[in-house]
Amino acid sequence: MNPLLEHALTVFMAFFAIMNPIANTVVFAGLTGHKSKSEQLKVAKKALLLTFLIILVFSVLGKALFHLFGITLPALRITGGCLIFLVGYQMLHGESSKLHSPEDNDDSNESDEAVSPLAVPLLAGPGTIATAMNYSATGGWQEIVITVSVFLALCFITFFCFIFSSKILSLVSQSGLTMITRLMGLILAVIGVQMLITGINVAIHIS
Repeated sequence: MNPLLEHALTVFMAFFAIMNPIANTVVFAGLTGHKSKSEQLKVAKKALLLTFLIILVFSVLGKALFHLFGITLPALRITGGCLIFLVGYQMLHGESSKLHSPEDNDDSNESDEAVSPLAVPLLAGPGTIATAMNYSATGGWQEIVITVSVFLALCFITFFCFIFSSKILSLVSQSGLTMITRLMGLILAVIGVQMLITGINVAIHIS
């Protein structure tokens, strides 16, 4: 398989698992179910635009941040692998990750909901940022462009899930949602372990 295509597929699976559009649609519906369609559209647009901009910044400036803070790629892979594994481990038990879970906020308005909890930490949480930086820092500009493009595509998928949340939730039962969450958790746990193994191996060879 073409290395760039393989990179794109790997990045897509990692982002899809950690963002889990179906499960996040439940949260979106819970936060905006009382709003009109036009208000839901505004919240979804703002949340996903902010999410994309956050991931874009960390993807493009990943290597610069490494040099600025003296961070090595193995250190990022080990830390990112641990974070992603923890997210996946919690999802394997049918739970939302505490790293990506919104806090209750009954007084939130439209702007607050779009920024927090939807954009941060639900969509652009520590695990998502670590994933973006890991896959962007492993190569040159081609890998960065692919990572950002794949994440943009996933943002569009999530956007449509949010907009059609009522229809989607009418088709997915609670047991179906739990099954999807556990499956995404398994994929994330494996990706996290692989990142951890790669980071440790590189660190050992460097030392």
